[in-house]
Amino acid sequence: METKKNYVLNLTDILVTIVVSLVFGLIFRLMGPVYDLLQSFGIQLDALIYGIWFIAGPFTALLIRKPGVAFLAETAAALAEVLFGGSGGIVNLYYGLIQGAFSELIFAVFLYKRFNIGTAMLSGLTASAGSLILDFPLNAFYQMPGWVITLNIIFRFIGALILSGVLPFLLVKALEKTGVTQLVRPVTKEDYDVLNK
Repeated sequence: METKKNYVLNLTDILVTIVVSLVFGLIFRLMGPVYDLLQSFGIQLDALIYGIWFIAGPFTALLIRKPGVAFLAETAAALAEVLFGGSGGIVNLYYGLIQGAFSELIFAVFLYKRFNIGTAMLSGLTASAGSLILDFPLNAFYQMPGWVITLNIIFRFIGALILSGVLPFLLVKALEKTGVTQLVRPVTKEDYDVLNK
């Protein structure tokens, strides 16, 4: 008898997503001054750490493995950053909505069946691309020299691949080895095998 995977979010899934989002929202808030410091160098170094702002979606999707959690986590983390007094104000929530939607898109494309490092990296990369949608009008990208825009995008994508792709994958894999994820979902041999595909 084959059991069908349950893709409906339950209360535990939602609560874990919100708690994870609060933690990442606080991390986002604490990273703001670091981002500002790197921005002062003027050579787009700040874009290398921009990927940290895309981590909530991929991390939570890898952890819970159900539709909607990447979007919910990224949006809730952005809202938490706003509530914690993040320097971007309410605009951070707009970024969270777009980044969450773009992050979720990758897991949806794979029908919520692939939760490996490649999927995590693609999720972070697309969230990064989504952030550019707001950056062009809000941060006047269109007024910057071409080399600055190019350097920013390259550094942003590198940061996204590492900080919101590789890092959440490694964090979830470490959590799975400790057994903590069994509180959210039972870990089976199939779950471990999926990480190695």
